[in-house]
Amino acid sequence: MYSRAVLTLAPDIEVLARFGRALADPIRCRILLALREAPVYPADLADTLGISRTRLSNHLACLRDCGLVVTVPDGRRTRYELADERLGHALDDLRAAVVAVETDRTCAEAGDKGCC
Repeated sequence: MYSRAVLTLAPDIEVLARFGRALADPIRCRILLALREAPVYPADLADTLGISRTRLSNHLACLRDCGLVVTVPDGRRTRYELADERLGHALDDLRAAVVAVETDRTCAEAGDKGCC
């Protein structure tokens, strides 16, 4: 019974780990929050975020590989959007939960390990 429970949890753990990797970078967080509002073209998003198109492209590739964003052909252009609208709700819920816990604390290991 124990091994079955572990096997059942493995896909859930993998999904959460992918989501965590995506959120580990502030630029990817900004991209996800922007896409929560509306689909966007990469050039417009790069301008909005104030980063190069090359840098944005690398982050978008990561988010695509994580399965969080998708491309949608639009004539000769391609726009990006969240892979599922529930991701926008999840981002809102996660942000609200973290803010509710404590707004004035950072991870104890932030200086040593670079987290948070």
